[in-house]
Amino acid sequence: MHILVTADTLGGVWNYTRELVTGLHSRGHRITLVSFGNIPTTEQAEWIAALTNVDFRPTAFRLEWMQDSEADLASAAAFLASVIDEVEPDLLHLSQYYFGDLECGVPRIVVAHSDVVTWWMAVHGKQPPASSWMTSYRAAVQRAVRGADVLVAPSNWMLDAFQELHGSAANVAVIYNGRSPAWFNPYAAKKSYALSVGRIWDLGKNSVLLSRIASPVPVYLAGSDQDPSGGPDGPLASGSGSITFKGPQDSKQLQELYANAAVYVATSQYEPFGLAPLEAALSRCAIVASDIPSLREIWGDAAIYFRNNDAISLQESLEDLAKNPGRITAAAGKAYRRAMRYYTSKKMTDDYLNLYRSLVPAEVSAA
Repeated sequence: MHILVTADTLGGVWNYTRELVTGLHSRGHRITLVSFGNIPTTEQAEWIAALTNVDFRPTAFRLEWMQDSEADLASAAAFLASVIDEVEPDLLHLSQYYFGDLECGVPRIVVAHSDVVTWWMAVHGKQPPASSWMTSYRAAVQRAVRGADVLVAPSNWMLDAFQELHGSAANVAVIYNGRSPAWFNPYAAKKSYALSVGRIWDLGKNSVLLSRIASPVPVYLAGSDQDPSGGPDGPLASGSGSITFKGPQDSKQLQELYANAAVYVATSQYEPFGLAPLEAALSRCAIVASDIPSLREIWGDAAIYFRNNDAISLQESLEDLAKNPGRITAAAGKAYRRAMRYYTSKKMTDDYLNLYRSLVPAEVSAA
């Protein structure tokens, strides 16, 4: 089977794409990969070189959630249509809404990784203000809903929230994200610190909450403080001094931080799935998570929850763990076992292949 996969290079979708494309390649499928948002760095793209049956087409076209992106989006759609005409894939796997109704006669799935409107509702509790850009964005998303053969979401919460705001798709599926356990070390000796990974400028990640507590243990915060959309950067309050801001980390640096952290703190107000908590769980960290529906769905009783956007509740949770190290060990084991059972790259790839086979002829899916 020949699958054309689109991705962006600016967030978690790139790691998701790496896992999926690597998994598909290992099963003998051919992939054409087209990326948007920015040309990937050398470190980001080095994994592709080892995959002999992947044709990579990087671009720097802006993404639909970025302001003033309309001209880029039209050019990106024309470019993608030309690639489809050239390589003749059997199926499109799209991680951008704007391409969901391309007229190409090829079955397509559209993945709702995240969305501006559901983000706004989770962060602000109301619909986003009207603007010409928002009108264009909503129109693109609704075209994707109508044009997709299957709309996929990474959690039931995301699927329900997305369809409530953008309309119902003809066919839907929930496929949980997955990561390869081989990338993470669950057996390293833990150190007495908590870790959180999040974009400082993203109010959905709500990393600023960490600056409002007097943590009983050091807290390392990793992530970018530069908004790639051109919007204002989110402030990080000075807080109590218990936070050490590590800045952006490459994959190896993150793996070491996860391996040594005893606790991972997921502060998100908006999280369609959450790859960072999964990476922490595969590193056998105890998960302390904001009590929001999507994180409850993903982690069940394998996480310790604090009230959403409540600094006092978060601090109390960390203080309780600091007094009960045995609870940290038990919670870490629960998170690790749940991640290994439900959220591996192998399971994700299997689920997508089953979906692909329902959309293409049997003789194609077997090839």
